[in-house]
Amino acid sequence: MKILLISANYLKAPYPVYPIGLDYVAQALSPAHEVRVVDVHGVDGSGWSGPDGLGEQIQGFGPEIVGLSLRNADNTDITGPAGFVAPYRDLVQKIQGISDARIVLGGSGFAIFPREMLAFTRADYGIIGEGERIRGLVDALQEGNDPGGLPGVICREEVNPAPPEPWPHSFERRFDPDAPHLRYYLKKGGMLNLQSKRGCPFRCVYCTYPYLEGRGMRRIDPEKAAQTAIELERAGAKYLFITDSAFNADYEHSAAVAAAFQKAGLSIPWGGFFTPTAPPEDYYPKLADAGLTHVEFGTESLSDQVLSAYRKPFQRAQVFGAHKSAVDAGLHTAHYLLLGGPGEDGETLSETLSHVDKLPKTVLFVFCGMRIYPHTALYEIAVREGQISPVENLLTPVFYRPPGIEPEAVIERVRRWAQGHPNRVIGGGGEETAGILDTMYERGYTGPLWEHLIR
Repeated sequence: MKILLISANYLKAPYPVYPIGLDYVAQALSPAHEVRVVDVHGVDGSGWSGPDGLGEQIQGFGPEIVGLSLRNADNTDITGPAGFVAPYRDLVQKIQGISDARIVLGGSGFAIFPREMLAFTRADYGIIGEGERIRGLVDALQEGNDPGGLPGVICREEVNPAPPEPWPHSFERRFDPDAPHLRYYLKKGGMLNLQSKRGCPFRCVYCTYPYLEGRGMRRIDPEKAAQTAIELERAGAKYLFITDSAFNADYEHSAAVAAAFQKAGLSIPWGGFFTPTAPPEDYYPKLADAGLTHVEFGTESLSDQVLSAYRKPFQRAQVFGAHKSAVDAGLHTAHYLLLGGPGEDGETLSETLSHVDKLPKTVLFVFCGMRIYPHTALYEIAVREGQISPVENLLTPVFYRPPGIEPEAVIERVRRWAQGHPNRVIGGGGEETAGILDTMYERGYTGPLWEHLIR
């Protein structure tokens, strides 16, 4: 069958993210089917119509199935909320206007709201969980069988689809160095991404990773990860970002991946998400020797009371220790703070903001509200507290309201605290930050570039 996979991620702030998920989906479908990948960011500015527009590519290829990867439902930013579901619906309608192909939705944004998104967009099918499960759907459609009931497959008439178990097979990536959309990402910062494992063992109240990927970690062989990294570098990548929920969730495996990078001769810098737990001795220096340059800590708060309420696997002292280890190794560091969740009040907010000065040489990305997602402990807390109903449609963003402080008060205090400090960024920085990054990329800068904010 002819299958067209489209990355429908419109978000560019703070920088566009390469659609790594579609590489895995394409590999799962090949070579039994003719698969082509298109990116809404990689249509050379021609948009829907024109010789290189998305509409023209759909008509020229003539797919029997169109898979749409929906990475985000919204930007999760209470200070500047933006939803993406309406553009997804518009895209589905445009495709239906020019093609008889069956439309399949997938991606993390869809998997969190499968019933709501399928009903809203009027697409034909959806994939819950890991995208490789589309293979079963495609095989069923090709053989003329009813795909209803297949693990991870949802049809329009299903009311309450059950999440499948994690993908039971090995996950393989098909990276195409000649893919047209690759040029866009090489031009916009030169950042490509890499996965070294799936699954998250942590139990943070707000996080959907365990629902999407499972709690058990499934590791990619370090040498195999290094081989992919070399392929990405040869294709023109100037920087690699590790997409794991937390690269150091398994210290031994992550150190082995870094050592494999070094052995393979990877020469470009890389970074990733880390959790600020106590690292083994020499962990960050060894990773720095292997090319690590940027550490993005998912810290969320500097109040032990709030960290416990968030169910984080560390407390403030460990944050300071992890930060010092990374900075002493010569690494650029950033901390993400998520204020206004369970356990937050005026005193805990003051505690966090007052301890920031103990994190020198860093950038702080501060989010002032906690988005409530289904399939999380926060959802259960919000239902129990009467903030939402068990049947409420959360496709339109709903943010948790801590009993001890109003979200508006959190935002006001954080804005005053951030004023005059370029290294204190509220949310993702908005369109202004995205515009600055775009200009720097046009001038030849590469990577995430947030290190230029460090004072």
